[in-house]
Amino acid sequence: MNAFCLLIMAEIRLLIATIGLFIGDFSTGAGMGVARYALRKYRGRLELPNHVAQPQAVTLVGYDEVPHGQNQFGQPMSDLTREVQGTTLSFANMHQYGTLCANYLRARREVFIDHKGWELPQTEGMEFDQYDTPQCRWIVIHEHGRILAGMRLLPSTAKCGQYSYMLRDAQRGLLENIPRDILFLDAPVRPEIWEATRLFVSPTVGSKRRLLIQSILLKQMAAAARELGAKSVIGIVPAVFSRWMKRIGMSATPVGAAMSIDGDKIQAALMNVEEPHENNSERAAMTYVGQVQSQVST
Repeated sequence: MNAFCLLIMAEIRLLIATIGLFIGDFSTGAGMGVARYALRKYRGRLELPNHVAQPQAVTLVGYDEVPHGQNQFGQPMSDLTREVQGTTLSFANMHQYGTLCANYLRARREVFIDHKGWELPQTEGMEFDQYDTPQCRWIVIHEHGRILAGMRLLPSTAKCGQYSYMLRDAQRGLLENIPRDILFLDAPVRPEIWEATRLFVSPTVGSKRRLLIQSILLKQMAAAARELGAKSVIGIVPAVFSRWMKRIGMSATPVGAAMSIDGDKIQAALMNVEEPHENNSERAAMTYVGQVQSQVST
C-alpha cells in the first residue's frame, strides 16, 4: 500500500474520531474511546515507505567557480575553507543576510572604539558615521556568523548633505581628525574611482590566519569594486600596505605622505583593481622563483 493511500485512511479515521466526539455518550466515555482508537491507528500505521525519495544535498559553488558577475553575493572562499565567506552588503540586499550587517557594525565598534579608542558615533553597540549611506557598500568576511574582517566602499562621486567621501572631506577641512594635506593631489571625483574606509581585521583572528584573511578581504574588495564599475580604489592604509599588496598580485601607488594618526602609521594609496589577481600572482611567483634560482646558481 503506498503512502498516498495511508494518508487517505488516516484522514478517514480522524473524521470518524471527530464524529465520535460529537455523537458518543461522554458519560460512559464511548465517544472518547472511538477518538483514542482512531488516533492510535493513525500514529501506528502512518509510516512512509523506505523508497520515498529524499531531498538531494545542495553542493555549494566554490569561489573560483562563480561567474565574475556574481562573486560578491556571499559565495564561499574555497582558497581558504568552505566556512569563510565574503559578502558585499548594501541597503538593498542586507535583508537577505539576517543580522550580518548589524554584526559587521558591531565588529567595527569593537575594533575602532573599544580596541583603538577612537571617538566615533555608536548606538546599540554599532559604530556608524555620515558615510554609511545607501551609496556605500560594505565588504564583510565572516565565518559561522563571526565577523573576521571588513571595509566600506563609497564612490568618489558620492554626496550626502555637505559631505562627499572621507579623503575629499578631509582635504576640504570638514574632518578635524584627518589633516588637510593627507593627499599629494586634489581628491578625485570620478565614477571609476571608489574609496575604501574602515578597513579592519578582527583582533580575534589568529596570527596564522591573519595574512590570509587580509588577502581574502582585498580580493573581495577588488571583485566588488569591479562589479560597481571601478578601476581604482583610494583609501588610507597602513604605511607598509602598498608593498604587502604586491605580494598577493595587486598594485598600489602612494598618493599621500606617510603620517601618524591616532597612533597608527598610515598613508593614502591608490589601488588598482582592474588586473586579474591570478595572473599577477603567477607573475610575482615566477619572479620570486627566478630570483631564488639566480642566487643559488651564483
